[in-house]
Amino acid sequence: MAIELAIAPGSIGRAELVVGDEHTAARVGSGKIGVLATPVLINLFEAAALEACESALPDGFQSLGTQLNVSHTAATPVGMKVTATARVTAVEGRTIRFALEAADAVEVIGAGTHERMVVSVARFDVRVQDKKKRAGMA
Repeated sequence: MAIELAIAPGSIGRAELVVGDEHTAARVGSGKIGVLATPVLINLFEAAALEACESALPDGFQSLGTQLNVSHTAATPVGMKVTATARVTAVEGRTIRFALEAADAVEVIGAGTHERMVVSVARFDVRVQDKKKRAGMA
C-alpha cells in the first residue's frame, strides 16, 4: 500500500489536562500516590501525537501507535495543568516518528519518543475480523 503523507517534520501537536482525582496513580491502579499516573501521561502523549498528524491523513486512513519510549521524571499533583507536546521528527513511508515532552506549571515532567503507523481503516478491520474468527470469536 503506497500512500503519500502530507505531514512535515516539525509539525507539532499539543494536548492538555488538569490533573483530577481520576487521573492519579492511586485511581488507575499504577501506584498508591495521588499524583498524575504514568498511564495517563502516556495517553496525553498519544493525544498530542494524534493532534499533530491525524488531520493530514487521507480519508479512510488513521494512525496507530506502534512504539513508545517514555520517561516520567516528576510528579504532578491534583489540580495542576499538564501540557504534552509531540513534534514530528521523521516521516518514512507509512511511519511517523515523534519527539515528546510534557510539563506542568513548574517543570518538565516527562519526555520520550513515539512511533505511529498509518493504516487503511478498511484493511485493518478485515485483519481484526479475521483474527476474531481464528480465535473462535466470530
